[in-house]
Amino acid sequence: MRLVFAGTPEAAVPSLRRLAASDHDVVAVVTRADAPLGRKRVLTPSPVARAADELGIPTIKTDRLDDAATEAIRAAHPDLGVIVAYGGLVREPLLSLPAHGWINLHFSLLPRWRGAAPVQRAVMAGDAETGVAVFRLVPALDAGDVFARVPYLIPDGATAGDLLAALAVDGADVLTDVVDGIAAGTARAVPQEGEPTFAPKLTLDDGRVPWSEPREAVLARIRGVTPEPGAHTSVGGARLKILVAGKAEASATPLAPGEIASVGRLILAGTGSGPVVLDRVQPAGRGAMNAADWWRGLRTAGTVIAT
Repeated sequence: MRLVFAGTPEAAVPSLRRLAASDHDVVAVVTRADAPLGRKRVLTPSPVARAADELGIPTIKTDRLDDAATEAIRAAHPDLGVIVAYGGLVREPLLSLPAHGWINLHFSLLPRWRGAAPVQRAVMAGDAETGVAVFRLVPALDAGDVFARVPYLIPDGATAGDLLAALAVDGADVLTDVVDGIAAGTARAVPQEGEPTFAPKLTLDDGRVPWSEPREAVLARIRGVTPEPGAHTSVGGARLKILVAGKAEASATPLAPGEIASVGRLILAGTGSGPVVLDRVQPAGRGAMNAADWWRGLRTAGTVIAT
């Protein structure tokens, strides 16, 4: 089949490469426009745009799937549209333009965690399991019939970034199998079952560490917002990113929620139900460092309070 692929971040790249290596023809790639990145705000192509360039596939760069984008896709004469984390909505008449419509690789076990941040929300909620689902795109958000659902156990201590990288690779194979099935006429989609939950896009405020919550919830929040938007707190009015944290021993010194202290060789922070160990942090305007090095720089003999 002739495929149009829509995607933007690194998580979509394995699917693009897998489809490009298949028997199908990826005739165009739709991705978000080049964005200013870094302190110098240099216009930078998306990871999918860079991969498409390496593969020699023409790109349609747009932040909205508007009339101009629809006509550009129409000119490619696609049999099927495939979308993986593009970052925009597909509406009519584009939704019905390919002969076989559009399918979407989603990084959750639908109908759980419909929306923009399924992996992050799953980790933040302390879910034991997630997975990938390939479904038919319909006007309602992530509500279409499902061709394939493959579960995946969330490893202990995995961040959202770790989990998304693994799901992106495994999901590429699942997606390609569904495309093969659609081409062969053997693919069958079934309605989603169960009560949906929703995974809205994360904001900077989602990264604020809720020290008063139980320890497991605090650690789940830190892992769920890593690497983006990043876990953060405030110490002495200065922003501090929490890059890596773990559970302290049961016998560790009790601390009030948000209270940070040096205990032996460890830097501990109190939560609502016991301390966590701060391993890696990043103070404002500085690079990542061991928490012990950050603590020595504070030159305090007591404790500090994070808010």
